[in-house]
Amino acid sequence: MKKVIVVGGSGLIGSHLIQSLLREDRIEEVVALVRKPLDLIHAKLKQQIVSFDDPNTFSELINGDAVMCCLGTTKSKTPNLKDYKKIDYDYPLLIAKIASDHFVPQFHLISSLGADSQSVMFYTKTKGKLEDRIKALKFRSLHIYQPSLLDGDRKEARPTEKIAIGVMRLINPILLGPLKNYRSIKVETIANAMVIQTLKNLEGTFTYPSDKIKELI
Repeated sequence: MKKVIVVGGSGLIGSHLIQSLLREDRIEEVVALVRKPLDLIHAKLKQQIVSFDDPNTFSELINGDAVMCCLGTTKSKTPNLKDYKKIDYDYPLLIAKIASDHFVPQFHLISSLGADSQSVMFYTKTKGKLEDRIKALKFRSLHIYQPSLLDGDRKEARPTEKIAIGVMRLINPILLGPLKNYRSIKVETIANAMVIQTLKNLEGTFTYPSDKIKELI
């Protein structure tokens, strides 16, 4: 039986991840660290309202068998690069450091396809630098997921993204060989893959590009 801490549970992936964890009998407790309450009640779910700017509000809560970090934003939602970096880099790295200091055996990180600390693009460079820093920490197992375009229903309206998802659904079948990695991916697939991997009790560092995530379930 496992206790799992989810950070970023109100987002597209995080919300599906919580649901997937709650359905799994081998998960005993799910602790969601959130900035505002989730519209969800379950016997196994404990919600903790925190401020990621103040580690004192959540540091002691980061303990258990696994931490799953789904924090992230987009350029359209957070155009200020300083604020963007805080959400996509500073907060996840802080949480990973605390988890390592508290000897949490597993850390799961939602990154992005193309993450590369040497990239000339701010988004993929930020993701790559975060991966590098977290890889330097001590975890029995570290799981990094690099999904492509997310296929799922968001709460907020994103017309451009909906169009992109529709286009990708049409062309996914013709993306073959190395291009398979660029097919869109269902958020449920990512969430289910994360639950499956945490139950395996693996040792080491594992990176899953988008096509490999699909092979996990």
